[in-house]
Amino acid sequence: MKRTRQISRPGAILLLALVCLPLAGGPNSAVAEPRIAVLEFELNNLTPIATSPEDLKYAASISGMLEEALRETVDVRIVSIDPAVAREADVAFGYLFEHSDAAAQLGLAHGADWILVGRLHKPSFLFAYLMARLVNTETGRLAEDLIVEIKGQQQVVTRKGVKRLAEKLAARLTADVNENAERPAGRQGASTPTLPTSDQGVAGES
Repeated sequence: MKRTRQISRPGAILLLALVCLPLAGGPNSAVAEPRIAVLEFELNNLTPIATSPEDLKYAASISGMLEEALRETVDVRIVSIDPAVAREADVAFGYLFEHSDAAAQLGLAHGADWILVGRLHKPSFLFAYLMARLVNTETGRLAEDLIVEIKGQQQVVTRKGVKRLAEKLAARLTADVNENAERPAGRQGASTPTLPTSDQGVAGES
């Protein structure tokens, strides 16, 4: 007569946990870390002083600051796009900034869920604006249009402004993740973008 091997209660619990482990992430795990591409910021200089190569380089460097701030603020996966490729897609000044569908195609081609097109808008020596347009690559539509004002010496306050901008973007990305998490299994995906909004926050002293 064959003996039936008995599994102890602790062993049964462990076995059940191992069986269920692959399901722990669930269908919502796919949306846990949104993938976002951050393009180099372009400079729109309206002051009487001509734009220098250093000015353009500084504006472009804001994207790196923003990527760093996003990583510190929200669970996100940064998608890299070669600046040369992005410049080729940006056929004229402000083209990707104004054409969300073209920006979305660029981001989608690199596996991004979102693409952010930024601009350092400088109408005065005393203040400037960090402008960021977040585009949903799946729908090709503008999801958020954010503005953060920076006052004072630009080199000093820009990082504060970038941090504030990252917080606003993190709130939008988190809201999208939470919305997807609440959907029934099999219906996850990018949420329908909200109407464009303009939000301002001051970084630095007047």
